[in-house]
Amino acid sequence: MKALLGLGKLIALLFWLAVLANLIQPFAHPFSTLLNGAGALILLIHIIEVVALRSRLNGRPHPGMDRLQILLFGVFHFATLPQPASAKVEGDTHA
Repeated sequence: MKALLGLGKLIALLFWLAVLANLIQPFAHPFSTLLNGAGALILLIHIIEVVALRSRLNGRPHPGMDRLQILLFGVFHFATLPQPASAKVEGDTHA
């Protein structure tokens, strides 16, 4: 699972580098517009993830760094975060 998440982060990083390169030196006409649109949509989705996970990130040692990584990698970083203590207790039926 860690290898898959690492590969996902690498692909996401390559995507953001392509978006940045497109902003600096635009690609051919249809690809430039499509890449900018995809980048804007992905960024919007990642912003929604950060807002939705705000309470879960507040208890982390470096919540700012986690927010930045979620903006860059989205679910690939979120999946690496440890589960909150309350979620672990809910599944435990050994009472």
